[in-house]
Amino acid sequence: MGVIVQFSFANWAAAFPQFVTSAPNFIALTETQVVNVILPIAQQYCRNDGGGPVNDAALQAQLLNLMVAHVAQLLFGSALQPLSPLVGRVSDASEGSVAVAVDFPTTASNAWFAQTQYGAAYWQMLLPFRLGRYVPKITQQRQVIGGPWWGR
Repeated sequence: MGVIVQFSFANWAAAFPQFVTSAPNFIALTETQVVNVILPIAQQYCRNDGGGPVNDAALQAQLLNLMVAHVAQLLFGSALQPLSPLVGRVSDASEGSVAVAVDFPTTASNAWFAQTQYGAAYWQMLLPFRLGRYVPKITQQRQVIGGPWWGR
């Protein structure tokens, strides 16, 4: 059973100041935007209802903050990187006459997360929870002392 953490806008803003700082081509996000728009979307990816695999509250808070930053970057951009109309990772670029190609593989499970550094960090931090674990079936071994086949 996982843990539930309370989202703190103040902690998130301190960890990711690029989203709350105005810059040319970017208007700082408000607490209302983050809590009412971005957080509900982020919680669809980062389960914060106690049913997820993460049992450590500090780790759950870090994961939730990274997912909020990932969604914020995808939807609104930041002071460090304005919102881009491109979807996917840049797979090819050239300088003469400016050409950019993006790749969004439909088979890779981490393609959506790899669009931002925050999503990539989130994906990597979840690695221990994505690995399969073999749990052997516990059986009791009984020792047969006698029976019709042993003779008496």
